[in-house]
Amino acid sequence: MVTILATGGTIAGTASSSTQPGYTSGKINIKGMIQAVPNLEKLARVKGEQFSNVGSQDMSFEIMISLTRRINELLMQDKIDGVVVTHGTDTMEETAFFLNLTIKSSKPVVMTGAMRPFTALSADGPLNLYNAVAVAADPLSRDRGVMVVMNDRIHGAHSLTKTNTTSVETFLSPVNGLMGTVIYGSIQYYRGPFRRHTILSEFSLEGVVSLPRVDIMYACADMPPDLIDCSVANGAKGIVIAGDGNGNMNEATLKKAARMASRGIFIVRSSRVPTGTVDRNIEVDDDTNQFIVSDELNPAKARILLMLALLREPGFQQVQDLFYTH
Repeated sequence: MVTILATGGTIAGTASSSTQPGYTSGKINIKGMIQAVPNLEKLARVKGEQFSNVGSQDMSFEIMISLTRRINELLMQDKIDGVVVTHGTDTMEETAFFLNLTIKSSKPVVMTGAMRPFTALSADGPLNLYNAVAVAADPLSRDRGVMVVMNDRIHGAHSLTKTNTTSVETFLSPVNGLMGTVIYGSIQYYRGPFRRHTILSEFSLEGVVSLPRVDIMYACADMPPDLIDCSVANGAKGIVIAGDGNGNMNEATLKKAARMASRGIFIVRSSRVPTGTVDRNIEVDDDTNQFIVSDELNPAKARILLMLALLREPGFQQVQDLFYTH
């Protein structure tokens, strides 16, 4: 059996016309979505559950924490072979990465969504849902961490990112590549998951009701360093810098960030550049400044990893090691 947890998003969106670009997210419930997918029952016994109903721009960590707990509950049941989560695409990579670090099962967890609403001409949601169920029901999908199935492609949660505002081919895994493909339910895997995940992850949400505040700051020419003061004054325990190039920032911001790091605020250098890694001690003396580098995680995912890491009251080196292993 595959359980589908619906959270809203474009895949459940409607518009007054099949050809207008504007729409309202989350108007179709999970029952309606399942009914719109022919032959779904030939893939697996399917049960739907309306977990939440938000556009993914309104996805919160409160919802993510509850979603993790619900998925863990479901996957403990012998009759459940896998879980599919329908989700908006705006923050799908963040929820996928969060689940990838907090789910405690080797059974498949597959996220999917749509770039076109339910009522659109050539809506992509029904086939994405069909393929996602096929992946979740396949025994070969075990032990692969959380996956995202969109546009016939299977992405690992660690690697994918949204690259286009409107295209159905928006999700790419530019650094590590695809995990596989799924064509009308026919699956081919190319590789396994990258880095630690699910049952191999060090993170647990037991007793957790909220996460420490971590902010992201977008580096730019002549970036004002007082943004860091504002963030810390409002309770941030960590800051991710979406830096220029290889995680760089101007001199004034670097000095401010170093002062905050000396006071125990965790500073992570990521990059606003879409692909590539951020390395230690290239143009910035990370060892002296006690900065953490994000390796290949983009700012959004680096923020999630740091928030989870700070639940454990870690040291500087412990956090850096987590960025190399997760």
